[in-house]
Amino acid sequence: MSRSLVIKATSGEDAPERCNQAFTVAAAAVASGVEVSLWLTGEASWLAVPGRAESFSLPHAAPLSDLLQGVLAAGQVTVCTQCAARRGLTEDDLIDGVRIAGAPTFVEEATADGVQALVY
Repeated sequence: MSRSLVIKATSGEDAPERCNQAFTVAAAAVASGVEVSLWLTGEASWLAVPGRAESFSLPHAAPLSDLLQGVLAAGQVTVCTQCAARRGLTEDDLIDGVRIAGAPTFVEEATADGVQALVY
């Protein structure tokens, strides 16, 4: 059985180290051939808007925009439905390839056989 990761990032520029950890683990897993679904919730939702990941900065960390592009290249990136609504975001506002989905989809992904869920 193959394993996959569902990773939920719950912070953005409000907690940059925690945010960067989620993106780093997601990108490392994708680079290792692991199936990855990265969920952006709370303030992390903004990082799916064009230009926002490029403006994120954390010393001694890979550029967040590079990590995000790595995940998008071979994984799935999702913004939480409620989080997007609270910020007035629609799929038209997001980077190509990023979807909006809700809790039922997250639960379905996180409880599938062979899945490890991580929350940052």
